[in-house]
Amino acid sequence: MVRLPFTSSTRSVPEAVQVPRHIAIIMDGNGRWARKRFMPRVAGHAKGVDSLREVIRTCLDRGVEYLTVFAFSSENWRRPQDEVSFLMQLFVKSLKAEIERIHRNNIRLRVVGELERFDKALVDLIRDGEALTAGNTKMHLTICANYGGRWDIMQAVGKMIAAGPGVGSGFSEEDLVPHLALGFSPEPDLFIRTGGEKRISNFMLWQLAYSELYFTDKLWPEFGEAELDEAIASYRGRERRFGRTSEQLVKDESDPSAPGHA
Repeated sequence: MVRLPFTSSTRSVPEAVQVPRHIAIIMDGNGRWARKRFMPRVAGHAKGVDSLREVIRTCLDRGVEYLTVFAFSSENWRRPQDEVSFLMQLFVKSLKAEIERIHRNNIRLRVVGELERFDKALVDLIRDGEALTAGNTKMHLTICANYGGRWDIMQAVGKMIAAGPGVGSGFSEEDLVPHLALGFSPEPDLFIRTGGEKRISNFMLWQLAYSELYFTDKLWPEFGEAELDEAIASYRGRERRFGRTSEQLVKDESDPSAPGHA
């Protein structure tokens, strides 16, 4: 059996932490932010890069170890062609502008998804950035691009089957998880979606099983340090039972040897 690199929320009780170890974000509302200001939708995407920069800095300051953001879904190809083209250009421009800053701040960058559909120049830029930051340890920044949760599970199943037959009665969670696109990271403690929508939109379907969900009407270009702190404060106020009762949780918190005790 392959050991999971992190605790699975469905197999055992993860450690309780006051600061989310892993935050995952759907950065929604760029186009609506721009329309409210009588600007083209693409202007909102450009402004959203500033918000991401501030959120990365705030996560570093708060001690967050993993930050995963949904930059471009596998369904976003359905958008108008000129907007898709702008997003690709913005991706290239942002990587070129930010990779040295990311590296100086000891952040490891990964980009996950079906990257084969992107232009070779963009893929090469991504791989160069990943190689440059591969030894960094302060925080892991993962950008999900041309990514979908169902795709992630299906491609992981294919790799798991190709790796060999299951043991005993069949395959286990421990066999599958290492093949997920985000198998290198713990499950998110906190999921944030900006823009007012209350759905997860095919994002990290496997990993969000027991994540705390936080939805805000703030549009992504309006989301910064104060808004992230509000989300973390909401997370701290949650009772994370992982299938247990409140009474069990109180008992476990009084027992330092109990599973999941911080």
